Amino acid sequence: MKTKLVAVLILIFCQIGAYGQDPVQDTLPPYKRSPNFPAFNMMLSDSSTIFNTYNIPSGRPSMLICFSPDCSHCQAFFRKFLPAMDSFKNVDIYLVTPSHQFTAIRKFMEDFHLADYKNIKQVGRDYEFFCFTFYNVRAVPDIAIYDKKKKFVKFLEKEFTNDEIFSVTSKL
Repeated sequence: MKTKLVAVLILIFCQIGAYGQDPVQDTLPPYKRSPNFPAFNMMLSDSSTIFNTYNIPSGRPSMLICFSPDCSHCQAFFRKFLPAMDSFKNVDIYLVTPSHQFTAIRKFMEDFHLADYKNIKQVGRDYEFFCFTFYNVRAVPDIAIYDKKKKFVKFLEKEFTNDEIFSVTSKL
């Protein structure tokens, strides 16, 4: 008799737990479930320094650009984006790539003169592939935008324009 009662109680609790789950929430990518800027490691272009995004200070909006140095879409994006950089001077920009080729990363930085832009704070490799899973990146470039308090604002994927980026960042 006790075993039947225990079995019935277990079934009841399992059914209650099943009703408490949100199936829509479970299918959302992680960045839509977590409003905070994620903490993950980037190996910087010097190939020896590790930067954790937890150390990104609050107080200014942040833009995380997922890219690949050998991607023609990324190169075309940066050719259009960088001349408009004055429009984004209030935003700290972090570039992250899954590429393990540090020579390609450094060449990309040199070709686009990224060191000349004071608001490009870090360029690095996501060696743990955290970022690309967290944002469910399927193609690059993609951009995640966060406000001054490091709270998620918008994720831009596929093709987007400087005007679309500016319409989000100008309100921050």
